Order: sequence, then structure tokens, then C-alpha cells
Amino acid sequence: MGTDDTARPAAPGGRGVGEDERPEASASPGWGPFEAIRGLRPDGVLPQVTPVRRLMPDLPTETDPYGAARVALDDMPTVLQPGARIAVTAGSRGIRDLVPVVRAAVDWLRAAGAEPFVVPAMGSHGGATAEGQREMLAGLGVTPESVGCPVEATMETVVVGKLDDGTPVHHDAIAAAADGVLLINRVKPHTDFHGPVESGLAKILAIGLGNHRGAASLHAGGIPSLGGAIEAAARTVVAEGKIIGGLAILENAVDQTAAVEFVPADGIGAAAENGLLQRAGSLMGRLPFDQLDVLVVDEMGKDKSGTGMDTNVIGRCWVHGIPEFDSPRIAAISVHRLSEASHGNASGLGMADVIPAGMLEQIDLHASYVNALTSGAGGARRSRLPMVLEDDAAAVLGAVTMSGRRDWSELRLARIRDTLSPHELLVSPALLVEAGNRFDLEITGTARDLTDASGSLGSWGEV
Repeated sequence: MGTDDTARPAAPGGRGVGEDERPEASASPGWGPFEAIRGLRPDGVLPQVTPVRRLMPDLPTETDPYGAARVALDDMPTVLQPGARIAVTAGSRGIRDLVPVVRAAVDWLRAAGAEPFVVPAMGSHGGATAEGQREMLAGLGVTPESVGCPVEATMETVVVGKLDDGTPVHHDAIAAAADGVLLINRVKPHTDFHGPVESGLAKILAIGLGNHRGAASLHAGGIPSLGGAIEAAARTVVAEGKIIGGLAILENAVDQTAAVEFVPADGIGAAAENGLLQRAGSLMGRLPFDQLDVLVVDEMGKDKSGTGMDTNVIGRCWVHGIPEFDSPRIAAISVHRLSEASHGNASGLGMADVIPAGMLEQIDLHASYVNALTSGAGGARRSRLPMVLEDDAAAVLGAVTMSGRRDWSELRLARIRDTLSPHELLVSPALLVEAGNRFDLEITGTARDLTDASGSLGSWGEV
């Protein structure tokens, strides 16, 4: 499959042409040094794949996240002064109900007599510029119109203290000048490390509201120490007395809001947040197979995970000093698109083994490298370029060829849309046999080709 030279997809920066009318390399703009891989196609025929779905009954689901957020805020012990300017954070990608939760917070604060406004809490994202972060918030749906209040952004910070090792603790200058700050973030296992406090309210306070300077200074100590640095930095900012609490969003295994909980200031980076982290970990979606030869990921991006692909799902961390996951064990990963919401930031691309050449057009190296450099040790291996092959079919064939599976009839290959939806898959015949013997998996469709005649990934169709 995918070996017909008469129907190739457009080359990066060029046009799709047949073998007979293909221009010389010098007349092929956009390929540059990758001209050498034009026409390089591993031998082999890809197996057909069949859709399966993991059954997950009784998932906790919050059907009214706006209402749940307003009810949760009723637990806030702080009495707000009339006219108090309260900064509300927004910034994490991939949160399904971010807009209604932020809107609920704005409406609740205004009803309490305050004057709320939104501040981006995004560390170095958006190219480490205020305008870039406003644009990213708009891409997440957070605009003055959607949340009902102004959005104020800056990359300036004030230093509010130091960690024990002398690392300065930076805090967004606009948030620091406000009368109070309400944090909003999803609580979930981190993609780089594990500990009492991972991804959540403490992180958005220490890293997100630390802006570029704060994010870079905390990451500079290396990933093994990052969890403790986030916790200590967050507690340092809380000690300033302006954090009025946080709204923690928990999501279930199919990316739906499971709960919205209020955390008082003294629980941020402490036992209350840790308890929510334990709940979030138990709800997280994972691949239904512990061992794969090849995982085909349609799309990665910052709206899927801070690392483009969630390390907890693919079983790869690839950070110096951090142990690798025991499972899943995946021999080779091909990734085929970068999401539009990533705005070219291909952070985490190095965790893939093979990509199609067309994906190169989507990558903004400046945004990607700013993110990698800010991440310190977290960006070293993850910012590398995978093997580049001509199209989707060649990329998957390359992954299969390098997976170590001699007999392709036994190939354990699965395709997912992204790491937010690992419960829906297209699987090869060897995995289909296993799926048929498991009570937690159902076969939801018929076999179809993995790639089409043009060398592109085939449509998911009815699954």
C-alpha cells in the first residue's frame, strides 16, 4: 500500500506531481535538505485496521461546569471588598470547559462586588510575548466577549522572594498589582515528573504566572527538582496574601469535566491539592494495551498536552534524571500532524520516531525552541527532529520497519487521534484477536485500509 508514485501528496512548499512530471531538485522549493528523502519508501504492505473502543461505564461527569464552578466558589472564605480588582488566571491548553468555568468565576466575582479581569498564566508560551499569549488565549476561546471581562497581559514580573537555593520567585506584574488572584487550572498527573504536587493550581501559580523569567528560572534546576521548586515557589507567592484560592478542574478518561472544586489558598501546593491529584490520576485515560510495536498518532499539540503527547499515555518521558515508565512499552511512534491550536509550537516532537515531510511546514522553530529552552532539561531530547519520510504511508512503514517485529502478521499496531482520546483506536489483526477476548473492549466497525492511495492516513469513518 502507498507505493503508487502517480498520486503523491504535495511536498512541503511544493505541489503534488506524478513521477513523470516531477521537477528537478533545484526547482523544488521547500524541500531543501529533505530532497534526499523524496521517493524513499520502506518496503512492505501495511495491515488493515479495525476500530475498537474501550468500555468505561460509570465515568463521573459534570454536565454543568458553569453551575458547578459557581457553587464551588460559594466555599470561598475570603470577603471581597467592593470594587476589588481580582485577576483570574487562564492558560492551560486542552481543558474542555475552560471558558464556562472562567465565565462562571467572572460572574461570581462580579456578583460579589469585585471587578474581575483575566490574566494569561502561560509561562513562556505564545513566543514569550504578551500579544502572543493574548492570541493563544483567544485560540482557547478565552476573549473579553466570551468570559465577560477584560484580558490584561504582560511579560513583566516582580520578584516576591527566593527559594532556599537562591532561585528568585517571579510573579506576573499585573497579578501582583491586583487586589487578589483567583487561580483556575486542571489538576492532573504531570508529563515530566511525579510527586505530591504535579500539574494544577501550584503549577499555574509558580510557572504560569511566573511568565518567561519565572518558568525559566524554576526549570533551570532540572526536572528532578522541578516538583519541589513549584511547590515552594507557589507557597512563597501564597504567603504574599493576595491568592484568594483556586478552582480545580478534574477531567475523566474521555476528556469530560468530572468535577470543579474550590481549593483555599492554604491548600494550594499542599494536602488539598494533593488529594485532588490522586483523584485525577485515577480518572485518567490510558491505552488499553501495555505493549505495542507501533503507535500511530494522528495529531499532537499544545492543546493536547504540554508535551504535545501526554507522556503518561505513550509511556515515554525522555528527560535526563527521570525514570522511564514501566508501561506502556511502544517500540516506535509515528506522528502525522501538529494541531492548529499549537500555533507552530512542536514541543515534544522528539518523542516521536517518524513524521511525514508535510508536518515540517507546520512547525514554528522559534516558538518550539523558546519552549524547549525554557523547559531546560525537559527540552533537550524532546526538541529533536524525528526521522522524516515523504508521506503518512512512508512514515508508518518506517515505524513498522524499525519496530523489531520480523513477522508483520503478528504486528501490534494501533492508531489514535491524539493522546486525549486513547480509548478509541484502530488496531491491526493481532490486536483485534486480543480485543475480541477482552470484556473491556468492543469492536465497533469493520476493517479498513490504514492509508489511502495518495499515501495519506485514511479516514476514521464510522467507528
